[in-house]
Amino acid sequence: MPLEDTLTTIQVDGRTYQVKPGTSLLEACLSLGFDVPYFCYHPAMGSVGSCRLCAVRIFRDSDDTKGRIVMSCMEPVSDGMIISVSDPEVKAFRAAIIESLMNNHPHDCPVCDEGGECHLQDMTVMTGHNYRRYHFRKRSHCNQYLGPFLNHEMNRCIACYRCVRFYRDYAGGRDFGAFSSGSRVYFGRAEAGVLESEFSGNLAEVCPTGVFTDKTLKKHYTRKWDLSSAPSICVHCSLGCNTFCSERYGTVRRISNRYNGAVNGYFLCDRGRYGYEYVNGKDRLTVAAVRNHKKETSHVASTGELSQALKAIFAPGRRVIGIGSPRASLEANHALMQLAGSGNFYHGVAAGEHALVRQALSMLRTLPVHSPSLRDMEQSDAVLILGEDLPNTAPMAALALRQAVRNKALSLAEGLHIPGWHDQAVRNAAQDVRSPLYIASCTPTRLDDVARRTFHASPESLTRMARAVAAAISNASGKAPAWSHDQPLAEEIGNVLKEARAPLIVTGVSCGSGALLAAAGGIAHALAARHDNVRMGIILPECNSMGLAMMDGEPFEKVLERLEKEKDAVLVVLENDLFRRAEKSLAEQITGSADCLVVLDSISTLTTEKADILLPVGAFSEITGTFVSCEGRAQRFYHALPPKPPVKESWRWLAEIKALLEPGNLPWNHVDDVLADLAGKNPSFERGGQLIADIQSLTAAGKIPRQTKRYSGRTAIHAHQAVGEPGPLSDNETPLAFSMEGSHDHPPPALVPFYWAPGWNSVQALQKYTEAPKGQLKGGDPGIRLIEKPFQQPSEAIRSLEENAAPAFPDQGQGKEKNPETSELADDEWLIVPLCSVFGSEELSSRGDAIMQRIPAPYLIISEEEAGKKGLAAGRRVELLTGETKLQLTVRTEKEMAGKLAALSLALPGMPYISLPAKGTIRTVVDSEIT
Repeated sequence: MPLEDTLTTIQVDGRTYQVKPGTSLLEACLSLGFDVPYFCYHPAMGSVGSCRLCAVRIFRDSDDTKGRIVMSCMEPVSDGMIISVSDPEVKAFRAAIIESLMNNHPHDCPVCDEGGECHLQDMTVMTGHNYRRYHFRKRSHCNQYLGPFLNHEMNRCIACYRCVRFYRDYAGGRDFGAFSSGSRVYFGRAEAGVLESEFSGNLAEVCPTGVFTDKTLKKHYTRKWDLSSAPSICVHCSLGCNTFCSERYGTVRRISNRYNGAVNGYFLCDRGRYGYEYVNGKDRLTVAAVRNHKKETSHVASTGELSQALKAIFAPGRRVIGIGSPRASLEANHALMQLAGSGNFYHGVAAGEHALVRQALSMLRTLPVHSPSLRDMEQSDAVLILGEDLPNTAPMAALALRQAVRNKALSLAEGLHIPGWHDQAVRNAAQDVRSPLYIASCTPTRLDDVARRTFHASPESLTRMARAVAAAISNASGKAPAWSHDQPLAEEIGNVLKEARAPLIVTGVSCGSGALLAAAGGIAHALAARHDNVRMGIILPECNSMGLAMMDGEPFEKVLERLEKEKDAVLVVLENDLFRRAEKSLAEQITGSADCLVVLDSISTLTTEKADILLPVGAFSEITGTFVSCEGRAQRFYHALPPKPPVKESWRWLAEIKALLEPGNLPWNHVDDVLADLAGKNPSFERGGQLIADIQSLTAAGKIPRQTKRYSGRTAIHAHQAVGEPGPLSDNETPLAFSMEGSHDHPPPALVPFYWAPGWNSVQALQKYTEAPKGQLKGGDPGIRLIEKPFQQPSEAIRSLEENAAPAFPDQGQGKEKNPETSELADDEWLIVPLCSVFGSEELSSRGDAIMQRIPAPYLIISEEEAGKKGLAAGRRVELLTGETKLQLTVRTEKEMAGKLAALSLALPGMPYISLPAKGTIRTVVDSEIT
């Protein structure tokens, strides 16, 4: 069908336009570029018609000269519709609405943290309201403490209800709401306290005024127009959410959401939003260090001394062994591989994780399934989560699945001729109708409240249940084998997935079981035999775990064998703390076995303390590079500020070292050279070369400014030091400029440094950059997919996946030993499974000041029933013994936990590395033993 036949014709202020049918009139007008003011509408949350600001005049036909005023967010477009946006009476109506909303507003723009980026300011100017006639006492409220992320100033509220709609309806939070008495409405908690949701920081962007503002930015008191920003990628999980990194005077001041219609859309999780503070923290490495000849103490090295030390160590012909990192960019890992040679490059992850991630990559390359984006997850109509606690390991995936369970409600509403954007009508019509979501995990999760059924058990039991689901799908009768642990549940899940239009299986590696991962592949394989729209998402641990897995290399434990054979080898560790990935004794053995240990990192770690030569490298905010998300999407991020010497990009340090080993020219002069070299040498990254920006053509009309047109230069706070502003820095790496000068036309989507349009200074200016609300960006969403669905399924693929499954116990051979059943444990034994924490388990974010305040003390979760039997009440202090490790922990109890199964909070600050799952014993600690 031709495109024009699918569009609806409307007339706006005398001109004819074609718009997408089924949208609201407000969305249609915004997509056409009209500046229609609004407050309560949000593209992701739809319309509720509470603010009355988006008024337009609609006419019955061409003979109707009077028309009627309607709220455009509540009016569906229809063919032949005639409207006016600029009608004088409509404009007066909008101005009156703004005036009434401003009656109780404090008019504190000069001191408001939202000033200059305030949607209320924009709408006030847009409607023409410019004089206050209200002279009575203003209504006032008390503010609440809401935790380390948000500041609360209720007197600025205009009751648009966006905050509560996002927090409760969209994100599923339950500790925040609207409280009203007469004409007074209060948005907050029943009592002051920390907001529990891991998405609370989005209130700072969702709120159109200054009620909720970024508390971490408030510490700096920086005006929004004085921030210099660059497009970036979140480094705190494997989903690859797009962000803006904003700096001022050499320090990162905030992270905000950068829209990508295929990935994170309009929102970020709190770990991604506030984890940036480590960049400015006390743990940052900013100087190079050299250990003395006795290797007793290290000292800061001058440029000349460092140069001499590097020349002495990296003599031509010297053997180099490299350990890469899943939190380092593709360019950095490739540079290390080229320095050491492919046979001397080791992945910076332990054997268990290495095997699991490589198994996940093999499954996505082999099975006839689609690796979904977050947008694809939202659109799935039946979901099975297998072995993954998404709110803790991949929060934005959990948020996407909260929207997926609404798809059945939207279909029901469509049958009742209720448009999907009419949010409250859809919710009233659907009530508790949800698309099926099944969760099979070791522990209860914060997503359980929207699940149809949950199943919490050991990894081995989850594996057997998953195999039963696959059998039920393959069986024409839909029956699961009688041996399955929960036959009726397996049959129900199998039949629901079979009947779905777009079934989705979400799994991951956090359980530590390759058999479970292979069983998830078996379900996908069985579904793929029935239809071709099967989706399988595999959550990986870190921001570049997928990119590292696509490179050749062995787990880092095997480097010990090489070091024992080659005593004079130089060991280079790239942006990696080996003590987080192996037991202390093994990490010390590896770092101590090398003749010389060279460590490149941006933060101080136990590994950097062992370095003979320590080279400081830039954090994500100071470098340009590429990550590959767990979806297989390669995405570029750009530096918001350049590294301050002696800090350099990792690849640049490695290029200079390679030039010492092979005297001559530097192998690469530009970050694009490294990516191009990788794309040419590794077929997996061949398409990644498309990410390289054509700097010459993009800068023909001037570079893309990192600063807005309103950038004001120095601030009065520094007037006693200098009255001049330093000259702008040069940037030869990217098409971006460190100034406000350059081309202000819309740049390519991957290079947009901030959102701004005339009259739209707030984040709502985003609408000028998208093809339609909630659609893709103009020019396409950023990123290149490196993993696509195979065209044909190899006949032996699923058998190979089963045979090559990563071991359930990473340290026990090649998968021959299975996880023990909890019923097989001795009376005093427990099966200890890993439990990630959204705040604390990720290395970089856990060093940020705000995140630190949300990190729990180490704890252990056991079932209420088993706790009663063993006398382990919630809150009791216990000692856990697993292997050679002893830990003192606090007990938490969960009704839904399986007996004899204990979940241990993993990788929290100060905790030693523990290989899980594993057997362990638990005993109560008396007061005199507490340490």
